[in-house]
This record gives sequence, C-alpha cells and structure tokens, in this order.
Amino acid sequence: MAKVLVTRRLPDGGLDPLAGNDLVGPKPHDEPYTKDELSALASECDAIVSLLTDKIDADVIAAGAGQVRVIANVAVGFENIDVAAAHAHGITVCNTPGVLDETTADLAFALILAASRVMTEAEADLRAGRWHGWAITQYLGRDVHGATLGLVGFGRIGRAVARRAEGFGMRVMHFARNDTGHAGYVEDLDRLLTESDIVSLHCPGGPGTHHLLDERRIKIMKHGAVLVNTARGTVVDEAALARALHDGHLFAAGLDVFEEEPKVHPELLNAPRTVLLPHIGSASTATRTRMATMATSAVATVLSGGVPPNVVPA
Repeated sequence: MAKVLVTRRLPDGGLDPLAGNDLVGPKPHDEPYTKDELSALASECDAIVSLLTDKIDADVIAAGAGQVRVIANVAVGFENIDVAAAHAHGITVCNTPGVLDETTADLAFALILAASRVMTEAEADLRAGRWHGWAITQYLGRDVHGATLGLVGFGRIGRAVARRAEGFGMRVMHFARNDTGHAGYVEDLDRLLTESDIVSLHCPGGPGTHHLLDERRIKIMKHGAVLVNTARGTVVDEAALARALHDGHLFAAGLDVFEEEPKVHPELLNAPRTVLLPHIGSASTATRTRMATMATSAVATVLSGGVPPNVVPA
C-alpha cells in the first residue's frame, strides 16, 4: 500500500482511483500546506497529488528524492512544479490535458460577451438601484458578431474558442510560436494586436510568456479593443492594462487569472468596464471531477509500474 499526499480537497469521486492506498491530507479545513510541511511530507510519501497553488519547487522535490515516485498536478499547467528537478530525481510529473478545454473555452467566450456588452456594469447598476429605466444611450457596448477576434495561442482551448466564434460570424486570426497550418495564422503578434477588435489569450505561463502583453504591445492594440485572459495572469502586465483601461485606450477587459493570485492589482479593481472572475475557467462539477480523476489515475498507474498517457515530458 502506497502513501499518497493529497494537498487539497478534491471533488467527490476524484480520489476513487486511489482506493486502497494510504491517503495523507488534505488539512481538516483545506488550508494550503507550507513549504516546510510539503518538504516533510514529501520525505515520507510515494506520490503527491497537487494543485496549481502548491509550489513544488526544487527544495520540496529534493526532500522527496528517493521516496516520491510521481507528482500529479490537477491542472493543465505545471509551472508550480520544478519539472527539471523532478526528472533529475527520477520522479514522474503528470498533468490533466484535454479534459478542461471546452469548459474553459465556454468561460473565455462568456468573458468576451460580458466585457464587450458591459454586462457587469449594467447589472451592478440594476442591483444597486441606479437604473431608472431604459434609455437609448445607456450601456452601449461593442458588437461581438462580425468582429475580428485575435487568439494568442492556438492549442486545444484556443481552437475551441475559434469554433465558438464561427457561430458569431467573427473573423478569427491566431498567433502561435510556429505556423499552425490553419487558416487565420499570422506570424507576427504585433500585427494580430493591431488588427483585432477582441484579443483572447490562450498561451502557457512561464518565463517565455511573462508580460508577453507588456505596455508597448497593449498600446499598439486597436483603440477601443477588448482584452480577455483565461490563460495565466503573468502573461499580461496588469499595471499597463489598468492604465489602458482608465485612459480609454482599451474599451474593456475580461480576466479570469491574475499575476499574484489571489491578489488583484488595485487599479484593475476600479477600472471601467472590467469583468473580473476568481479563476473559474474550468469550474464545472463535471470538468473538475474529470481533472481530479485523471490526476489520481495517473498516480495509480505509476505506483503499479505503468506509464500514464499524461506524463509531462522532460
């Protein structure tokens, strides 16, 4: 019987693949483990089931060296794990690709609509009693149908958003590091930004995309454009984005991720026409349960001597 650390509470059924193993955690009130706690537990566990909020760095991995055989992250991203250090110690790292694509694409398109049509501003006024009846110049947003949508990143989620955009008669462009071979590909990110009415981000996090949308790139976006981010908060310079919203260069933004979660840049909190969500891109019961099951199934496979299909390459 293997000993498996489960860092946080998972949806019902998510731990079923690990039945029969000795499960450690989560804490009684689902508080996060500290780095020292993770290191101590890693030294005595055969596997770790983690979330993006758990920093499994080189120190934690070194503490588990010779004991931990697999780390499964209940997420597509894995920037919270030092993958190179894990592989150096012979530890398999797994993630949960594929299962959250459509759910996250739904949320991205919801943000496109909500930000473009100033929905949260209008609802807030209604709830606060500030709406005193219909007027022809109230809550004037931007049309989504027929607009040009620029996708930064064209993986599974980006392609799912593109399919949704087709139903709105949108012109869809996309940028990726390599030519995708699909219609609408542009090799120059700056060109995509200058031509798009709405820009939606679907690229991975990490050093290579840190502040990919920096102040210069935000300034070259089309005046009155809408920016949506369901990728990683670090892809956008939040201070520069806030300035562009406050000075009216950008019409609106819809954000589900932030640079220093759970903190949100204070200038974004009071920026006009800004829809802010607490990282709920994959938050449906069915999807989160599938994510948990995929991660725990990978752990069970490794512990039984197999190789799961969702191993993160070195």
